[in-house]
Amino acid sequence: MAEEEYEIAGLHEKLLEEEAEKGQLAQKIALLTAILATIGAVFSYQSGAKQNEALFLKNQSILKQSEASDAWAYYQAKSTKAHLDQLALVLVRDPAQQARYQADLQKQQTQQAEQLKKAQALQEESRQLSEESEKVLRPHERMALAMTLIQIAVAMASITVLTQRRWLLAVSLVSALGGIGLALSTWL
Repeated sequence: MAEEEYEIAGLHEKLLEEEAEKGQLAQKIALLTAILATIGAVFSYQSGAKQNEALFLKNQSILKQSEASDAWAYYQAKSTKAHLDQLALVLVRDPAQQARYQADLQKQQTQQAEQLKKAQALQEESRQLSEESEKVLRPHERMALAMTLIQIAVAMASITVLTQRRWLLAVSLVSALGGIGLALSTWL
């Protein structure tokens, strides 16, 4: 007859086992938080890069709008000069002076038409740059939200270690997956 051995675990052994489990959990969570922090750093960089690009485009748009305003002012000056030439044509009776004012009027009207095209083109370029800036900024907003979810995930993982509440780890993982999914959606 084989003798069966029963091992009765003492309180000390149970405590050692629990501490070992806690240590393994803490190590796994430390690794998870390191990975999440790295992912968060990448998201933060991408978000900042998009924000900088959007700001650059917005500045270019403002610069073009300023150039368009200058072009419109020059157009109006040419228009005023053309009106003065038209008035002079009505008031002057000398054919030589009328010819001079007529030539100047033609010149002002030609320059005015050129200036109108230039002003409209600059204004359109400004509008396009502004729209492009808005388009580039959209991923920044999602990346910033993704970064927030990653930070929440790191915080929840840390609280899991402190409280030993494993359900908080699930909250951390869900938050991390949400952040990663949101960030990936900006590239698709």
